[in-house]
Parts: sequence; C-alpha cells; structure tokens
Amino acid sequence: MDPETAVLAGTAGTTLVTLLTTEVWQRARDGIASLWRRAEPGRAEAISAELDVTRGDLLAAQAGGDLESRSELGTEWQGRIRRLLAAHPEETEALRALLNELAPYTPADSSVTQHATASGHARVYQAGRDQNFGHR
Repeated sequence: MDPETAVLAGTAGTTLVTLLTTEVWQRARDGIASLWRRAEPGRAEAISAELDVTRGDLLAAQAGGDLESRSELGTEWQGRIRRLLAAHPEETEALRALLNELAPYTPADSSVTQHATASGHARVYQAGRDQNFGHR
C-alpha cells in the first residue's frame, strides 16, 4: 500500500471516531458502512453494528473520563479502513469524498498527525486542510 493511502486511512479512522460522539455520528457511520457495502456487502451490516458499539464505548469512556479509549479506538478503525483500502483500492476516492463531506463537522480541537519521508530530489507537501500552489 502506498504511503498516501495509509495516511488517508489514518485520517479516516481518527475522523470517524471523533465524529461518533457528535451530532453527525449517523452520517459518519453510514458513510463508512457504505464503503463496505460496495466492497464487501456481506460485512456491511456487521461494520455498521460495530460502529454503534464503538460509539457506545466512546460515550461510556467519555463519561468516565477515560482519555485513552478515543485514541485506541481510532487506531483500531484506522487499521480496518487501511485493510479495506488495501483489498479494494477502488474505494479510495469514495473515502476521500466522504472525508471532504464530513470535514466541516470535525471539531476544531481534533488533530491529525502527519509523517512523511522524502529522499533524493523528492518533495513532500502536507496540509491539514486546503493547500494552494501559485506560479513563481
């Protein structure tokens, strides 16, 4: 899997878990389940149910002051999404579109960590949101 797709999966897992405790949690859940519905239809209902369980776990952790669960569950969903994209790369653009749709609802206090490595004459361009390039 190329590094860009791995980063996309990481962003998706973090965004998903963050949004599961907001007013748009159903849209986030349905959007992720739709990826599975197209790629692996037999698993779509189970994924949707697992997202409901994840939401319940997050709400309980939040109520109990557990600060680690969000990160752990985010990592879990990052792995699931990464494996889905590895097996079904045709879903990459649909995931990007979903993340763009959900971006306005992501709380400002959420963060994404980006890592990049460049060698030789390569360049790395990273942005947390919009990135514009002008002519010099």
